[in-house]
Amino acid sequence: MVRNAWSQTFEHPSGRLPIAGDARHLRDGTPLRNVMRLAPKFGEIFEIKVFGQKFVFVQSAELAAELCDEKRFHKALSPALAALREFVGDALFTAYDGEENWQRAHDILMPAFSRDSMRGYHATMLETAAEMFAVWDRLDEPVDVTADMTKLTMETISRCAFSRDFGSFTSREVHPFVPAMVAALTTGMRKASLDTIPGGKRIARRIDEENADHMAYVDELVDGLIRDRRDGGEERGDLLDLMLQTEHPESGERLSDLNIRHQILTFLVAGHETTSGALSFVLYYLSRNPSALAAAHAETDAILGDERDAEPTFEQVPKFRHLRRVLDEALRLWPTAPAFARSPREETMLAGKYRMRPDDWALVILPLTHRDPAVWGEDAEEFNPDRFLPENSRGRAKNIYKPFGTGERACIGRQFALHEAILVLARILHRYEIIGDPHYELKIEERLTIVPRCFRLEFAPRTPSVAHPVRSAGIRVRNERDEHSA
Repeated sequence: MVRNAWSQTFEHPSGRLPIAGDARHLRDGTPLRNVMRLAPKFGEIFEIKVFGQKFVFVQSAELAAELCDEKRFHKALSPALAALREFVGDALFTAYDGEENWQRAHDILMPAFSRDSMRGYHATMLETAAEMFAVWDRLDEPVDVTADMTKLTMETISRCAFSRDFGSFTSREVHPFVPAMVAALTTGMRKASLDTIPGGKRIARRIDEENADHMAYVDELVDGLIRDRRDGGEERGDLLDLMLQTEHPESGERLSDLNIRHQILTFLVAGHETTSGALSFVLYYLSRNPSALAAAHAETDAILGDERDAEPTFEQVPKFRHLRRVLDEALRLWPTAPAFARSPREETMLAGKYRMRPDDWALVILPLTHRDPAVWGEDAEEFNPDRFLPENSRGRAKNIYKPFGTGERACIGRQFALHEAILVLARILHRYEIIGDPHYELKIEERLTIVPRCFRLEFAPRTPSVAHPVRSAGIRVRNERDEHSA
Protein backbone atom coordinates (compact mmCIF):
# COMPACT_ATOMS: atom_id res chain seq x y z
CA MET A 1 0.00 0.00 0.00
CA VAL A 2 1.27 3.48 -0.93
CA ARG A 3 0.59 5.50 2.21
CA ASN A 4 -0.17 9.18 1.85
CA ALA A 5 1.79 11.04 4.52
CA TRP A 6 0.07 14.40 3.97
CA SER A 7 -0.51 15.87 7.42
CA GLN A 8 -2.74 18.75 6.32
CA THR A 9 -6.48 18.18 6.57
CA PHE A 10 -8.64 19.27 3.63
CA GLU A 11 -12.38 19.52 3.10
CA HIS A 12 -13.99 16.11 3.45
CA PRO A 13 -17.42 14.47 3.83
CA SER A 14 -19.25 15.20 7.05
CA GLY A 15 -19.57 12.72 9.90
CA ARG A 16 -16.08 11.23 9.73
CA LEU A 17 -15.65 8.26 12.10
CA PRO A 18 -12.50 7.50 14.14
CA ILE A 19 -11.62 4.19 12.42
CA ALA A 20 -13.76 3.84 9.29
CA GLY A 21 -13.25 7.49 8.38
CA ASP A 22 -15.47 8.45 5.45
CA ALA A 23 -16.31 4.87 4.45
CA ARG A 24 -20.06 5.31 4.89
CA HIS A 25 -20.06 7.83 2.03
CA LEU A 26 -18.59 5.23 -0.34
CA ARG A 27 -21.09 2.42 0.06
CA ASP A 28 -23.25 3.11 -2.98
CA GLY A 29 -20.85 3.18 -5.90
CA THR A 30 -17.50 2.57 -7.52
CA PRO A 31 -14.43 4.72 -6.71
CA LEU A 32 -14.66 7.22 -9.58
CA ARG A 33 -18.43 7.49 -9.28
CA ASN A 34 -18.11 8.26 -5.57
CA VAL A 35 -15.45 10.92 -6.12
CA MET A 36 -17.47 12.61 -8.87
CA ARG A 37 -20.62 12.49 -6.74
CA LEU A 38 -18.89 14.07 -3.74
CA ALA A 39 -16.75 16.61 -5.63
CA PRO A 40 -19.40 19.34 -6.16
CA LYS A 41 -19.64 19.74 -2.37
CA PHE A 42 -16.00 20.81 -2.12
CA GLY A 43 -13.51 23.28 -3.53
CA GLU A 44 -10.38 22.83 -5.61
CA ILE A 45 -8.89 20.13 -3.38
CA PHE A 46 -10.52 17.69 -0.96
CA GLU A 47 -9.83 14.43 0.83
CA ILE A 48 -11.45 11.11 1.64
CA LYS A 49 -10.09 8.93 4.43
CA VAL A 50 -10.91 5.23 4.70
CA PHE A 51 -9.56 2.97 7.46
CA GLY A 52 -6.43 5.06 7.87
CA GLN A 53 -5.66 5.56 4.18
CA LYS A 54 -5.90 9.15 3.00
CA PHE A 55 -6.74 10.12 -0.57
CA VAL A 56 -6.33 13.75 -1.64
CA PHE A 57 -8.19 14.72 -4.83
CA VAL A 58 -7.65 17.71 -7.12
CA GLN A 59 -10.55 18.94 -9.26
CA SER A 60 -9.21 22.38 -10.18
CA ALA A 61 -7.59 22.62 -13.62
CA GLU A 62 -5.27 25.35 -12.31
CA LEU A 63 -4.03 23.17 -9.45
CA ALA A 64 -3.66 20.19 -11.79
CA ALA A 65 -1.59 22.27 -14.20
CA GLU A 66 0.73 23.27 -11.36
CA LEU A 67 1.13 19.62 -10.33
CA CYS A 68 2.21 18.88 -13.92
CA ASP A 69 5.27 21.14 -13.54
CA GLU A 70 8.06 18.57 -14.00
CA LYS A 71 10.62 20.78 -12.27
CA ARG A 72 8.68 20.64 -9.00
CA PHE A 73 6.61 17.45 -9.18
CA HIS A 74 6.93 13.89 -10.45
CA LYS A 75 4.80 10.79 -10.94
CA ALA A 76 3.66 8.98 -7.81
CA LEU A 77 2.08 5.55 -7.76
CA SER A 78 -1.48 5.46 -6.51
CA PRO A 79 -2.48 2.37 -4.52
CA ALA A 80 -4.15 0.91 -7.60
CA LEU A 81 -1.02 1.27 -9.73
CA ALA A 82 1.23 0.02 -6.96
CA ALA A 83 -0.95 -3.09 -6.71
CA LEU A 84 -0.35 -3.80 -10.40
CA ARG A 85 3.35 -4.28 -9.70
CA GLU A 86 2.48 -7.77 -8.53
CA PHE A 87 1.49 -8.48 -12.14
CA VAL A 88 3.86 -6.32 -14.22
CA GLY A 89 6.67 -5.44 -11.82
CA ASP A 90 8.70 -2.32 -12.54
CA ALA A 91 7.49 -1.89 -16.12
CA LEU A 92 7.08 1.52 -17.75
CA PHE A 93 3.61 2.13 -16.35
CA THR A 94 4.24 0.96 -12.79
CA ALA A 95 7.89 1.79 -12.06
CA TYR A 96 8.55 4.14 -9.19
CA ASP A 97 10.13 7.40 -10.26
CA GLY A 98 13.88 6.92 -10.47
CA GLU A 99 13.82 3.11 -10.75
CA GLU A 100 16.70 2.01 -12.95
CA ASN A 101 14.68 -0.31 -15.15
CA TRP A 102 12.30 2.48 -16.15
CA GLN A 103 14.98 4.64 -17.76
CA ARG A 104 16.63 1.65 -19.44
CA ALA A 105 13.35 0.35 -20.88
CA HIS A 106 12.13 3.81 -21.86
CA ASP A 107 15.27 4.58 -23.86
CA ILE A 108 15.28 1.18 -25.57
CA LEU A 109 11.57 1.26 -26.42
CA MET A 110 11.28 4.83 -27.69
CA PRO A 111 12.18 3.84 -31.29
CA ALA A 112 9.19 1.46 -31.29
CA PHE A 113 6.93 4.51 -31.44
CA SER A 114 8.81 6.53 -34.05
CA ARG A 115 7.12 7.51 -37.29
CA ASP A 116 8.89 4.72 -39.19
CA SER A 117 7.76 2.14 -36.63
CA MET A 118 4.20 3.44 -36.75
CA ARG A 119 4.23 3.00 -40.51
CA GLY A 120 5.09 -0.65 -39.94
CA TYR A 121 2.10 -1.16 -37.62
CA HIS A 122 -0.38 0.43 -40.03
CA ALA A 123 -1.11 -2.67 -42.13
CA THR A 124 -1.64 -4.81 -39.02
CA MET A 125 -4.15 -2.30 -37.67
CA LEU A 126 -6.06 -2.38 -40.96
CA GLU A 127 -6.01 -6.18 -41.13
CA THR A 128 -7.36 -6.57 -37.60
CA ALA A 129 -10.12 -4.02 -38.18
CA ALA A 130 -11.13 -5.83 -41.38
CA GLU A 131 -11.60 -9.06 -39.39
CA MET A 132 -13.98 -7.24 -37.05
CA PHE A 133 -15.94 -5.79 -39.98
CA ALA A 134 -16.31 -9.27 -41.50
CA VAL A 135 -18.05 -10.35 -38.29
CA TRP A 136 -20.25 -7.25 -38.20
CA ASP A 137 -21.32 -7.75 -41.81
CA ARG A 138 -22.83 -11.13 -40.88
CA LEU A 139 -24.73 -9.83 -37.86
CA ASP A 140 -28.39 -8.85 -37.82
CA GLU A 141 -28.38 -7.58 -34.25
CA PRO A 142 -26.77 -4.72 -32.29
CA VAL A 143 -23.08 -4.99 -31.43
CA ASP A 144 -21.72 -4.86 -27.89
CA VAL A 145 -19.42 -1.95 -28.73
CA THR A 146 -17.13 -2.04 -25.71
CA ALA A 147 -16.64 -5.81 -26.00
CA ASP A 148 -15.73 -5.65 -29.68
CA MET A 149 -13.48 -2.62 -29.27
CA THR A 150 -11.68 -4.51 -26.50
CA LYS A 151 -11.20 -7.55 -28.75
CA LEU A 152 -9.98 -5.31 -31.56
CA THR A 153 -7.41 -3.40 -29.55
CA MET A 154 -6.19 -6.56 -27.77
CA GLU A 155 -5.64 -8.27 -31.12
CA THR A 156 -3.91 -5.22 -32.57
CA ILE A 157 -1.44 -4.72 -29.73
CA SER A 158 -0.68 -8.45 -29.42
CA ARG A 159 0.10 -8.70 -33.13
CA CYS A 160 2.19 -5.53 -33.18
CA ALA A 161 3.98 -6.29 -29.91
CA PHE A 162 4.87 -9.96 -30.34
CA SER A 163 3.21 -11.21 -33.54
CA ARG A 164 0.63 -13.31 -31.69
CA ASP A 165 -2.89 -13.82 -33.04
CA PHE A 166 -5.51 -14.70 -30.41
CA GLY A 167 -8.25 -15.24 -33.00
CA SER A 168 -10.72 -12.87 -31.36
CA PHE A 169 -12.72 -12.43 -34.59
CA THR A 170 -11.67 -15.52 -36.55
CA SER A 171 -12.21 -18.27 -33.98
CA ARG A 172 -15.34 -19.34 -32.13
CA GLU A 173 -13.24 -20.30 -29.11
CA VAL A 174 -11.93 -17.65 -26.72
CA HIS A 175 -8.17 -18.05 -26.34
CA PRO A 176 -7.50 -18.94 -22.68
CA PHE A 177 -4.83 -16.27 -22.40
CA VAL A 178 -7.38 -13.45 -22.58
CA PRO A 179 -9.57 -14.39 -19.56
CA ALA A 180 -6.45 -15.48 -17.66
CA MET A 181 -4.84 -12.08 -18.21
CA VAL A 182 -8.01 -10.26 -17.16
CA ALA A 183 -8.21 -12.37 -13.99
CA ALA A 184 -4.54 -11.79 -13.19
CA LEU A 185 -4.94 -8.07 -13.79
CA THR A 186 -7.94 -7.73 -11.51
CA THR A 187 -6.18 -9.61 -8.71
CA GLY A 188 -3.96 -6.67 -7.89
CA MET A 189 -6.78 -4.18 -8.36
CA ARG A 190 -9.02 -6.04 -5.90
CA LYS A 191 -6.22 -6.10 -3.33
CA ALA A 192 -5.28 -2.43 -3.73
CA SER A 193 -6.73 -1.20 -0.44
CA LEU A 194 -7.44 -4.39 1.47
CA ASP A 195 -4.67 -3.88 4.02
CA THR A 196 -6.56 -0.88 5.42
CA ILE A 197 -9.74 -2.90 6.00
CA PRO A 198 -10.31 -5.19 8.97
CA GLY A 199 -9.75 -8.74 7.75
CA GLY A 200 -8.23 -7.44 4.52
CA LYS A 201 -5.08 -9.55 4.65
CA ARG A 202 -7.16 -12.71 4.93
CA ILE A 203 -9.24 -11.66 1.93
CA ALA A 204 -6.06 -10.87 -0.02
CA ARG A 205 -4.68 -14.35 0.64
CA ARG A 206 -7.90 -15.89 -0.66
CA ILE A 207 -7.72 -13.75 -3.80
CA ASP A 208 -4.13 -14.89 -4.36
CA GLU A 209 -5.16 -18.52 -4.04
CA GLU A 210 -8.08 -18.08 -6.44
CA ASN A 211 -5.93 -16.49 -9.12
CA ALA A 212 -2.61 -18.31 -8.72
CA ASP A 213 -3.29 -20.52 -11.75
CA HIS A 214 -4.18 -17.52 -13.92
CA MET A 215 -1.00 -15.68 -12.94
CA ALA A 216 1.13 -18.76 -13.60
CA TYR A 217 -0.49 -19.38 -17.00
CA VAL A 218 0.03 -15.80 -18.17
CA ASP A 219 3.66 -15.74 -17.03
CA GLU A 220 4.34 -19.14 -18.63
CA LEU A 221 2.83 -18.17 -21.98
CA VAL A 222 4.76 -14.90 -22.23
CA ASP A 223 8.00 -16.49 -21.02
CA GLY A 224 7.49 -19.16 -23.67
CA LEU A 225 7.13 -16.52 -26.37
CA ILE A 226 10.38 -14.91 -25.25
CA ARG A 227 12.19 -18.26 -25.08
CA ASP A 228 10.93 -19.42 -28.48
CA ARG A 229 11.95 -16.17 -30.13
CA ARG A 230 15.44 -16.38 -28.64
CA ASP A 231 15.88 -20.03 -29.62
CA GLY A 232 14.26 -19.80 -33.04
CA GLY A 233 16.30 -16.90 -34.34
CA GLU A 234 13.44 -15.71 -36.57
CA GLU A 235 13.06 -11.94 -36.75
CA ARG A 236 9.54 -10.51 -36.90
CA GLY A 237 10.39 -6.82 -36.65
CA ASP A 238 7.99 -6.39 -33.73
CA LEU A 239 8.28 -4.94 -30.25
CA LEU A 240 9.55 -8.24 -28.84
CA ASP A 241 12.43 -8.29 -31.33
CA LEU A 242 13.32 -4.74 -30.35
CA MET A 243 13.44 -5.63 -26.66
CA LEU A 244 15.49 -8.79 -27.24
CA GLN A 245 18.03 -7.29 -29.61
CA THR A 246 18.52 -3.67 -28.58
CA GLU A 247 21.25 -2.44 -26.26
CA HIS A 248 20.84 0.75 -24.28
CA PRO A 249 22.42 3.53 -26.38
CA GLU A 250 24.68 4.68 -23.53
CA SER A 251 25.24 1.79 -21.12
CA GLY A 252 25.08 -1.06 -23.63
CA GLU A 253 22.81 -2.99 -21.26
CA ARG A 254 19.90 -5.10 -22.47
CA LEU A 255 16.55 -5.77 -20.83
CA SER A 256 16.34 -8.94 -18.76
CA ASP A 257 13.84 -11.61 -19.78
CA LEU A 258 11.83 -10.86 -16.64
CA ASN A 259 11.63 -7.18 -17.51
CA ILE A 260 10.70 -8.03 -21.11
CA ARG A 261 7.81 -10.12 -19.76
CA HIS A 262 6.69 -7.19 -17.62
CA GLN A 263 6.88 -4.78 -20.56
CA ILE A 264 4.90 -7.12 -22.84
CA LEU A 265 2.15 -7.47 -20.24
CA THR A 266 2.14 -3.71 -19.70
CA PHE A 267 1.70 -3.02 -23.40
CA LEU A 268 -1.06 -5.62 -23.61
CA VAL A 269 -2.91 -4.11 -20.66
CA ALA A 270 -2.36 -0.40 -21.28
CA GLY A 271 -2.34 -0.74 -25.06
CA HIS A 272 -5.79 -2.24 -25.35
CA GLU A 273 -7.73 -0.95 -22.32
CA THR A 274 -7.30 2.76 -23.01
CA THR A 275 -7.89 2.67 -26.77
CA SER A 276 -10.94 0.42 -26.55
CA GLY A 277 -12.55 2.82 -24.10
CA ALA A 278 -11.70 5.84 -26.25
CA LEU A 279 -13.25 4.25 -29.35
CA SER A 280 -16.37 3.29 -27.41
CA PHE A 281 -16.87 6.78 -25.97
CA VAL A 282 -16.41 8.37 -29.41
CA LEU A 283 -19.02 6.09 -30.94
CA TYR A 284 -21.38 6.83 -28.07
CA TYR A 285 -21.13 10.60 -28.56
CA LEU A 286 -21.40 10.37 -32.34
CA SER A 287 -24.54 8.26 -31.97
CA ARG A 288 -26.04 11.10 -29.90
CA ASN A 289 -24.83 14.01 -32.02
CA PRO A 290 -26.25 14.00 -35.59
CA SER A 291 -24.27 17.06 -36.64
CA ALA A 292 -20.91 15.70 -35.49
CA LEU A 293 -21.76 12.34 -37.06
CA ALA A 294 -22.70 13.93 -40.40
CA ALA A 295 -19.43 15.89 -40.39
CA ALA A 296 -17.52 12.67 -39.67
CA HIS A 297 -19.24 10.87 -42.56
CA ALA A 298 -18.49 13.79 -44.88
CA GLU A 299 -14.83 13.89 -43.85
CA THR A 300 -14.28 10.17 -44.34
CA ASP A 301 -16.00 10.29 -47.73
CA ALA A 302 -13.93 13.28 -48.82
CA ILE A 303 -10.68 11.53 -47.93
CA LEU A 304 -11.48 7.91 -48.78
CA GLY A 305 -13.83 8.43 -51.72
CA ASP A 306 -16.98 6.55 -52.68
CA GLU A 307 -15.61 2.99 -52.37
CA ARG A 308 -17.00 1.38 -49.20
CA ASP A 309 -14.01 -0.92 -48.74
CA ALA A 310 -11.41 1.83 -49.13
CA GLU A 311 -8.70 1.83 -46.47
CA PRO A 312 -6.81 4.93 -45.32
CA THR A 313 -3.13 5.07 -46.16
CA PHE A 314 -0.60 5.84 -43.46
CA GLU A 315 -0.29 9.40 -44.79
CA GLN A 316 -4.06 9.95 -44.79
CA VAL A 317 -4.63 9.21 -41.10
CA PRO A 318 -3.52 12.68 -39.84
CA LYS A 319 -5.87 14.30 -42.36
CA PHE A 320 -8.99 13.24 -40.43
CA ARG A 321 -8.98 16.47 -38.44
CA HIS A 322 -12.65 16.45 -37.47
CA LEU A 323 -12.36 12.86 -36.23
CA ARG A 324 -9.35 13.90 -34.17
CA ARG A 325 -11.35 16.72 -32.58
CA VAL A 326 -14.19 14.30 -31.80
CA LEU A 327 -11.68 11.92 -30.20
CA ASP A 328 -10.08 14.74 -28.21
CA GLU A 329 -13.46 15.91 -26.93
CA ALA A 330 -14.57 12.41 -25.94
CA LEU A 331 -11.30 12.00 -24.02
CA ARG A 332 -11.83 15.37 -22.38
CA LEU A 333 -15.15 14.26 -20.92
CA TRP A 334 -14.19 10.66 -20.22
CA PRO A 335 -10.41 10.17 -20.26
CA THR A 336 -10.09 6.40 -20.17
CA ALA A 337 -7.20 6.58 -17.70
CA PRO A 338 -9.13 8.93 -15.40
CA ALA A 339 -6.53 9.87 -12.78
CA PHE A 340 -2.83 10.16 -12.05
CA ALA A 341 -0.92 10.86 -8.85
CA ARG A 342 1.77 13.52 -8.32
CA SER A 343 4.29 14.16 -5.55
CA PRO A 344 6.74 17.03 -5.00
CA ARG A 345 10.44 16.50 -5.67
CA GLU A 346 11.13 18.47 -2.50
CA GLU A 347 9.04 20.35 0.02
CA THR A 348 6.95 22.99 -1.72
CA MET A 349 3.76 25.03 -1.44
CA LEU A 350 1.04 24.03 -3.89
CA ALA A 351 -0.89 27.11 -5.01
CA GLY A 352 1.10 29.01 -2.40
CA LYS A 353 -1.03 27.61 0.43
CA TYR A 354 -0.87 23.79 0.60
CA ARG A 355 2.41 22.49 2.01
CA MET A 356 3.55 19.30 0.26
CA ARG A 357 6.46 17.11 1.27
CA PRO A 358 8.05 14.33 -0.85
CA ASP A 359 5.92 11.59 0.76
CA ASP A 360 2.66 13.45 0.05
CA TRP A 361 0.68 12.75 -3.11
CA ALA A 362 -2.46 14.06 -4.75
CA LEU A 363 -4.71 12.42 -7.32
CA VAL A 364 -5.60 14.57 -10.32
CA ILE A 365 -9.13 13.47 -11.32
CA LEU A 366 -9.29 14.20 -15.03
CA PRO A 367 -13.08 13.93 -15.54
CA LEU A 368 -13.24 16.80 -13.02
CA THR A 369 -10.28 18.96 -14.11
CA HIS A 370 -11.29 18.51 -17.77
CA ARG A 371 -14.71 19.97 -16.91
CA ASP A 372 -13.52 22.92 -14.86
CA PRO A 373 -15.64 25.90 -16.03
CA ALA A 374 -12.77 28.26 -15.24
CA VAL A 375 -10.90 26.80 -18.22
CA TRP A 376 -13.48 25.09 -20.40
CA GLY A 377 -16.36 27.55 -19.96
CA GLU A 378 -19.85 27.25 -18.58
CA ASP A 379 -20.65 24.61 -21.20
CA ALA A 380 -17.84 22.35 -19.95
CA GLU A 381 -20.26 19.45 -19.37
CA GLU A 382 -21.36 19.49 -23.02
CA PHE A 383 -19.88 17.50 -25.90
CA ASN A 384 -18.57 19.98 -28.47
CA PRO A 385 -15.71 18.90 -30.77
CA ASP A 386 -15.35 22.48 -32.04
CA ARG A 387 -13.74 23.19 -28.68
CA PHE A 388 -10.56 21.82 -30.29
CA LEU A 389 -10.64 23.92 -33.45
CA PRO A 390 -7.36 25.88 -33.73
CA GLU A 391 -9.06 29.21 -33.16
CA ASN A 392 -10.73 27.92 -30.00
CA SER A 393 -7.64 26.16 -28.63
CA ARG A 394 -5.35 29.12 -29.16
CA GLY A 395 -4.42 30.78 -25.88
CA ARG A 396 -5.65 27.90 -23.72
CA ALA A 397 -3.30 27.32 -20.80
CA LYS A 398 -0.88 24.42 -21.09
CA ASN A 399 -1.07 21.34 -18.88
CA ILE A 400 -4.85 21.40 -18.57
CA TYR A 401 -5.67 18.62 -21.05
CA LYS A 402 -3.93 15.40 -20.02
CA PRO A 403 -5.71 12.22 -21.21
CA PHE A 404 -2.36 10.47 -21.67
CA GLY A 405 -0.73 11.56 -18.43
CA THR A 406 2.01 14.15 -18.13
CA GLY A 407 5.74 14.74 -18.38
CA GLU A 408 8.39 12.14 -19.05
CA ARG A 409 6.13 9.47 -17.55
CA ALA A 410 3.27 10.19 -19.95
CA CYS A 411 2.04 7.30 -22.10
CA ILE A 412 4.88 6.18 -24.38
CA GLY A 413 2.33 4.62 -26.75
CA ARG A 414 0.29 7.78 -27.23
CA GLN A 415 0.93 8.02 -30.99
CA PHE A 416 0.16 4.31 -31.42
CA ALA A 417 -3.18 4.76 -29.65
CA LEU A 418 -4.12 7.89 -31.61
CA HIS A 419 -3.17 6.38 -34.96
CA GLU A 420 -5.13 3.20 -34.26
CA ALA A 421 -8.18 5.09 -32.99
CA ILE A 422 -8.40 7.46 -35.96
CA LEU A 423 -7.78 4.67 -38.47
CA VAL A 424 -10.51 2.47 -36.97
CA LEU A 425 -13.01 5.32 -36.63
CA ALA A 426 -12.41 6.42 -40.22
CA ARG A 427 -13.13 2.93 -41.50
CA ILE A 428 -16.22 2.47 -39.32
CA LEU A 429 -17.76 5.81 -40.26
CA HIS A 430 -16.98 5.42 -43.94
CA ARG A 431 -18.41 1.90 -44.05
CA TYR A 432 -21.39 1.99 -41.68
CA GLU A 433 -24.35 3.98 -40.51
CA ILE A 434 -24.40 3.81 -36.73
CA ILE A 435 -27.77 3.47 -35.04
CA GLY A 436 -28.05 3.85 -31.29
CA ASP A 437 -30.73 2.95 -28.80
CA PRO A 438 -32.50 6.25 -27.97
CA HIS A 439 -33.31 4.91 -24.49
CA TYR A 440 -29.71 4.08 -23.58
CA GLU A 441 -28.19 6.14 -20.76
CA LEU A 442 -24.43 6.20 -20.48
CA LYS A 443 -23.15 4.18 -17.53
CA ILE A 444 -19.48 3.91 -16.69
CA GLU A 445 -17.77 0.62 -15.97
CA GLU A 446 -14.61 1.00 -13.90
CA ARG A 447 -11.85 -1.47 -14.63
CA LEU A 448 -8.19 -0.51 -14.75
CA THR A 449 -9.61 2.14 -17.09
CA ILE A 450 -13.15 3.36 -17.68
CA VAL A 451 -15.45 2.24 -20.52
CA PRO A 452 -19.16 2.54 -21.36
CA ARG A 453 -21.19 -0.27 -19.81
CA CYS A 454 -23.76 -2.28 -21.80
CA PHE A 455 -23.42 0.04 -24.80
CA ARG A 456 -24.75 -1.36 -28.07
CA LEU A 457 -25.02 0.01 -31.60
CA GLU A 458 -26.35 -1.26 -34.89
CA PHE A 459 -23.87 -0.98 -37.76
CA ALA A 460 -25.82 -0.84 -41.02
CA PRO A 461 -24.14 -0.92 -44.46
CA ARG A 462 -23.53 2.57 -45.78
CA THR A 463 -22.99 3.96 -49.26
CA PRO A 464 -20.29 6.66 -49.14
CA SER A 465 -20.89 9.94 -50.95
CA VAL A 466 -18.38 12.64 -51.84
CA ALA A 467 -21.05 15.24 -52.56
CA HIS A 468 -21.21 16.80 -49.09
CA PRO A 469 -18.72 19.34 -47.72
CA VAL A 470 -17.14 18.87 -44.29
CA ARG A 471 -18.65 21.18 -41.69
CA SER A 472 -17.99 21.71 -38.02
CA ALA A 473 -19.99 19.81 -35.44
CA GLY A 474 -22.45 22.57 -34.58
CA ILE A 475 -24.89 20.82 -32.25
CA ARG A 476 -23.80 20.22 -28.69
CA VAL A 477 -24.80 17.29 -26.52
CA ARG A 478 -25.44 17.75 -22.85
CA ASN A 479 -23.42 15.29 -20.75
CA GLU A 480 -25.28 14.92 -17.46
CA ARG A 481 -22.51 13.88 -15.10
CA ASP A 482 -24.79 12.77 -12.27
CA GLU A 483 -26.76 10.41 -14.51
CA HIS A 484 -23.84 9.16 -16.55
CA SER A 485 -21.26 8.46 -13.88
CA ALA A 486 -22.91 5.32 -12.55
